[in-house]
Amino acid sequence: MSTRLVTFTLDGRLYGVDVNAVQEVLRGQPQTRIPLAPDSVSGLINLRGQVLSAIELRAQLGLPDRAEDHEHMLVVVRVGGEPIALLVDSIGAVIDVDDAQFEQPPDTLAGPSRELLIGAYKLDDRLLLALDVDRAVAA
Repeated sequence: MSTRLVTFTLDGRLYGVDVNAVQEVLRGQPQTRIPLAPDSVSGLINLRGQVLSAIELRAQLGLPDRAEDHEHMLVVVRVGGEPIALLVDSIGAVIDVDDAQFEQPPDTLAGPSRELLIGAYKLDDRLLLALDVDRAVAA
């Protein structure tokens, strides 16, 4: 069996989410800050008349903040039927990974990163971390 994942990078690491959960990918969009929102909620985005919450995945995963001059990208996913925008550093490709390449999250990952992952796929040249979209958004 194989799984199709949409890939993206965060802090130099390669992540993937199930292609079936992804609605679309976009360049950075203007956001409206939400007063008193947690750090992981970056703001609200108006996407063709629909208002979406924008989640800063770096904050969710305990990674350092993105450089001010680096434009983020958005992966719009559906969670419980609702679209949510995930802020990422860059968008990769849609790839097929073989279930035989799948392993539990590596022991070197600790803290929030480990809890928000389904596992990892060993690719030829690097590790692909499979993100649990439901958990990442709920956290």
